[in-house]
Amino acid sequence: MSGIFDLSGRVAVITGGNGGIGLGIAQALNAAGCNVSIWGRNAEKNANAAASMAAGPGKVATEFCDVSDPGSVKTAMKATLEKFGRVDGCFANAGIGGGGRRAFIDRTEEEWRRMFATNLDGVFHVFQVAARHMTERSEAGDRFGRLVATSSLASLFGTARNEHYAGTKAALNALCRALAVELARHGVTANAILPGWIKSDMTAGIMANDKFVANVMPRIPARRFGEPSDFGGIAVYLMSKASSYHTADCFVIDGGYTAF
Repeated sequence: MSGIFDLSGRVAVITGGNGGIGLGIAQALNAAGCNVSIWGRNAEKNANAAASMAAGPGKVATEFCDVSDPGSVKTAMKATLEKFGRVDGCFANAGIGGGGRRAFIDRTEEEWRRMFATNLDGVFHVFQVAARHMTERSEAGDRFGRLVATSSLASLFGTARNEHYAGTKAALNALCRALAVELARHGVTANAILPGWIKSDMTAGIMANDKFVANVMPRIPARRFGEPSDFGGIAVYLMSKASSYHTADCFVIDGGYTAF
């Protein structure tokens, strides 16, 4: 591959890259020539994800990583740098869903903390180690970095019984805007991706619910749920030189749901 979207020689970390949207992102980056390091908690899923890209032009590595644990994140980053020598892009995609089962007034402290520990603190831990490396490279004359967080339409729309999830995702949008401003002088961009209704392990339960599908599908102009592969194009764009001047944005990938 050559041209503006050629990612040969680049290295990207994808947290939660062993399934769903994260895997869709990893596969597209790999196909564009990018070396990818998949960080996840499930060794079997990590191995299966890597196997799916074995024939790709880019190299693939996997690391065990629990993003809620700063020590685990630092260990994964150290291992990635030892394997590839650099990290050009960091896709903070690991997250957990809210389920929408419990009323706000019944929300437990433990549920609230667990949600923020993974979905917000986890991105803080991952972005911090990535930004530190990118800043050090910039100061050595190599100005390039991409920080991308997987947010959600829940950060824009009111979602009943999911306020803890929505709160983490709205925070990610603000975090990306702040980092975009702070890190611009280092050639680092920061953006958020806001998926609509996407088929994945996280949404498998609700998408098997006929009542949910009957209510939601008519509101999607594209008349289908999204697939992990629908996030490949935006990932390659954000990882490439083509997006050098595009930062502090929230990319809505939802088949037109928010417009209708």
